[in-house]
Amino acid sequence: MTSAERDPKFENLLIHLRQNRGFDFTGYKRSSLIRRVLKRMQSLTIENFEEYQDYLEVYPEEFNYLFNTILINVTDFFRDSSAWEYIAEKILPNLIRNKKTSDQIRIWSAGCASGEEAYTLAMLMAEILGAEEFRQRVKIYATDVDEDALNQARQAVYSAKDVQTVPDELRHKYFEIVGNRYVFRQDLRRSVILGRHDLLQDAPISRLDLLVSRNTLMYFDSETQRRILTRFHFALNDNGYLFLGKAEMLLMHSNLFTPLDLKNRIFAKVSTVNLRDRLLVMANSVDDECSSPLARNLRLRDMGFDTASIAQIVIDINGILVMVNEQARALFALSPKDLARPFQDLELSYRPVELRSLIEQAYNERRPISLTNVKRYLSNTEIQYLDVRITPLQETDTSFLGVSISFNNVTRYIQLQDALQRSQQELETTNEELQSTNEELETTNEELQSTNEELETTNEELQSTNEGLETMNEELQSTNEELQTINNELSERTTELNRTNIFLISILKSLQTGIVVIDSSFNISIWNYMVEDLWGLRTDEVIGKSIFSLEIGLPLEQLRSPIRESLSGKKQFQEMILDATNRRGKQIKCYLAITPLLGIEMQGAILMMADVERVSSMISSQEMEERR
Repeated sequence: MTSAERDPKFENLLIHLRQNRGFDFTGYKRSSLIRRVLKRMQSLTIENFEEYQDYLEVYPEEFNYLFNTILINVTDFFRDSSAWEYIAEKILPNLIRNKKTSDQIRIWSAGCASGEEAYTLAMLMAEILGAEEFRQRVKIYATDVDEDALNQARQAVYSAKDVQTVPDELRHKYFEIVGNRYVFRQDLRRSVILGRHDLLQDAPISRLDLLVSRNTLMYFDSETQRRILTRFHFALNDNGYLFLGKAEMLLMHSNLFTPLDLKNRIFAKVSTVNLRDRLLVMANSVDDECSSPLARNLRLRDMGFDTASIAQIVIDINGILVMVNEQARALFALSPKDLARPFQDLELSYRPVELRSLIEQAYNERRPISLTNVKRYLSNTEIQYLDVRITPLQETDTSFLGVSISFNNVTRYIQLQDALQRSQQELETTNEELQSTNEELETTNEELQSTNEELETTNEELQSTNEGLETMNEELQSTNEELQTINNELSERTTELNRTNIFLISILKSLQTGIVVIDSSFNISIWNYMVEDLWGLRTDEVIGKSIFSLEIGLPLEQLRSPIRESLSGKKQFQEMILDATNRRGKQIKCYLAITPLLGIEMQGAILMMADVERVSSMISSQEMEERR
């Protein structure tokens, strides 16, 4: 279906999806897209697109079912085995040879669905580098627009049927069996960074050595494919490789990629050596501290562009909006979501002035085009005046990169001029007042001239600014995933510790004997409830205190020597009976046993104590009960 034959009602439905849920399907092939939407509509017995759009507004949960129908997530481990053999034997070893041993290896699986191909890449790289070097050097970015598929990929849990295509040796080595499910190794899983990414709207991940996008481009029309492949070309390093699906070809874009193995759809990037690419590559090669002077200069230029006093936008040669500074965002209500959109889709392209034809004129005439006092109607009564300048951005080889368009808000100056004119009419009868007004007008004109000169200088400096913006959020995603894993591990350990403490407390409460645990400094660590009942001191009164500092009815000084012998390991078990006075003031015979605390790093001793008479009474009662 050509653009001229497109159903306006269906196009309105696509606009509704983009505005309400941020999914832009306008670049998809209309025939397959309409077929899938109709399939969903038939399941709801809805006959036309207008009714279905109304249904989406009433039942927002329907968006999820529609997206699952449109975004067919077909993937598998080692899908097209011959292509993966070529990747494992030729591409990955060559990629590693071109790297220093300390260099990071960056791979992007675009349209990863439920993650099988991303984990296939992880297994192959781990086989070549070893698990330790893999964790240190390799980052695999796996992205998709389908959140449900991404959630499944994040879990890295697959059925026995899912992993049938994984060779036995790799399946046993890289998957753990939990129940009847296969879980990818967690230590290697952390090197696979998953996140939502829209190939049409979001900036590409940069500095890549290998980009895998298999049977994703097939869903887009030729123009959209061209735009996506241009982004892929920008994302790859000069020695980078592109791995496509069997259903995809690159014959229309041979100037960007050259085939290495056309049968298996493996391509190499064609380097374009010009000033723009050199600056981008040098800027992207610096570390996070931005130690490169060039990177700092580029960041400084970007900041200068964004904070410039006039509104300015940059459009690349393909008609895509690539840069918008702060003044332009505020002036025309633009947002970061508008970046990477076709300029012709924006209201700014035709209001307050038709800019598309002026851009073509600037390209054809190879010179800046300027418009002054362009009226912009903000409301029925409020008018804004803008000076517009369209400047073509030209490479040293005479080819164009795009255009820079500046909007200088001269409303204040126009209003001032109007006010001056009214003042002149009102003060015509007074020569002195007229002269004063003329001087003010001259001063204003001088200020305007000075401002125009400054703006021209600023424009000349900004013409050398490159439109490429570096994407940095993947590092944050990696950090967040690592922190989440650490938090989960800490939570599991805390739960296990709590269970152990509860179990220990239950044991101490169940014992019918007084238990006291002291450390090597004679300080009390455990004081159970039987000891509380025997001597009348609560646990919170004695914990951390030396046992010899207590005032209880037990002759503690007699225990100093036996305890030291137990701590030093001279005696493993000692028992004795001492005369003592319990908390009620009653004279008792106290049975005391001392054993060293064994099997742990902390040194100490365990003291077991009991009232002999009470224990004997309990034993007698038990015997009588047994006789009955």
